[in-house]
Formats: sequence, C-alpha cells, structure tokens
Amino acid sequence: MSIGARLAELRARIAAACAAAGRDAAEVVLVAVSKNHPAAAVREAMAHGQTVFGENRVQELAGKARELAEAGPEWHMVGTVQTNKVKDLLAVPGLALIHSLDREKLADALQARWASARQGRGPLRCLLQVAVTGEPTKHGVPVDGARALLTHVVRDCPDLAPCGLMAMGPLDGDPRPTFTEVAALAARLRDASGLPLPVLSMGMTGDFEAAIAAGSTMVRVGTGVFGPR
Repeated sequence: MSIGARLAELRARIAAACAAAGRDAAEVVLVAVSKNHPAAAVREAMAHGQTVFGENRVQELAGKARELAEAGPEWHMVGTVQTNKVKDLLAVPGLALIHSLDREKLADALQARWASARQGRGPLRCLLQVAVTGEPTKHGVPVDGARALLTHVVRDCPDLAPCGLMAMGPLDGDPRPTFTEVAALAARLRDASGLPLPVLSMGMTGDFEAAIAAGSTMVRVGTGVFGPR
C-alpha cells in the first residue's frame, strides 16, 4: 500500500473514531512519525497533504529537517531527549513541539538554551511525558511527580510553554485505562495550575482509536503512515 493510500485510510479511521466519541475530527492532529524512513518518504506524505511529522532521535530529526527545510514541514520531537542533545535539537528548522519533557534537568537545559537562542521567537512549546504503565522500557515522569515538574517549569523556566501531556499506552492489554488516567491527570493539573494544557498526545498505530475515545488531541503514527520500518 502506498503512503497516500495509508494516509487516506488512517484519516478515515481517525474520523470514525472521533464520530464514535462524539468529537470533531478537526480536534485531532496526526503526527506522522518518520523514524527510520528517508526524507523522500516525508516528501511523499507531504504531497498527500500531511504537514506534521515526528522523530524519535535528535540526529535523525536534524538531518531530515535540514534536507526538507525548503518544504516547510512542522517537526515534533517525540522521543527521549538527552541533555547533551539539546543544542542540536533547538537548532532544528521547523521545530514546533517537544513531546518528551520528563525531568527537571531537561527542563533547565531547554530553558538555558532557548533563552539564548530563541531570537525573537515565542516560548518553546513542550508536553510533559508521563509514565503510567509501569513498564521499565517507557520513559516519563511518574504520575505523582507530574505536578511538581509542571510547577518547576512554570516557576523556573519562563521561556518554556507547557501545553499538555504525552503518554504511551501499554505494550499489551487494554490501553483504555491508561489513556483515561492520563486524561484525568491533565484535568487535575489544569485545576491546580490554571493553565489550559489543551494538548493530549496519546495513541499510536495500534491504539489510537482508544486514545481518541479518551480525549487525545494528537496521535503519533509511524507504521500506519509509512509502513514497516
């Protein structure tokens, strides 16, 4: 199946999931994750109307963003960020959102670099990555530490703009309890902070319908767009 055909099928599934949840499909942004696929595949997806792309690794993101800079895609960093990669990450053209802010040390590194590099650009938009499933392979701040991390970002990182939460569903089993828990956490953080925190980045190729039912506003799909890696 071609990338164009996969995108068409995926958009239909997103629309159906939104309809089943009583939501408008326009509320859900598709982030096409191009990990291990060439820049040519991103160009093909753009030819079929896809504009938002994600990468898991800073080096791969930086390379593709440079190669495609003239095309103007919007880039999201969806993978774990090491502090020694912050400088390279924040130099990426078209970087619009970091999904994986999971610790104070990273927040401080992003703040320090963006404060000196933003050059008139707005605050750096970030999501707090939350670890809900308890699986050791998944990164993120624990649920009971999310409020403290958000407080730190608001108080000590004025050049960062926390916009919501990101989480991954379980490797096995029903993802719905995980996504429901993340949505409830977002509501508690809104009440505690007074921030709108409108973004919920939840759902991947195998579980995005359940994420949309729980309120996800952003789904991160790789295989469903680009095919097997």
